[in-house]
Amino acid sequence: MVKFSIFLRKHSTMNQEEFVHYHKTIHAKLFTSLKVVQEHVIKYVQCHALPVSIPGFPEMYYDGITELWFRDEESIAKVFGADEYLMLVRPDEEKFIAMNECGFLITKEYPVI
Repeated sequence: MVKFSIFLRKHSTMNQEEFVHYHKTIHAKLFTSLKVVQEHVIKYVQCHALPVSIPGFPEMYYDGITELWFRDEESIAKVFGADEYLMLVRPDEEKFIAMNECGFLITKEYPVI
């Protein structure tokens, strides 16, 4: 499987609580309602930053992570290139995410422990 990790920065108009609420309740429901998502996404996990600091580490930059598992790289393109995603989900993302401050990785996992 291939994992698509999206590192999220909340929109400047939202606090962390509003961001988490929107991501978990509104955006997740919209994203998972798409047929293309139901066909190609194997697993979908949301992670949200906790208000902690670790000595010796910089402050956290990202406010959350979306993790999506797919069978292959082509499935990622099918979801994020689909008309229904571009017309419905992409505009919704811009309501709660600072899109130009996000990052992503497409990886394969190699469990160690």
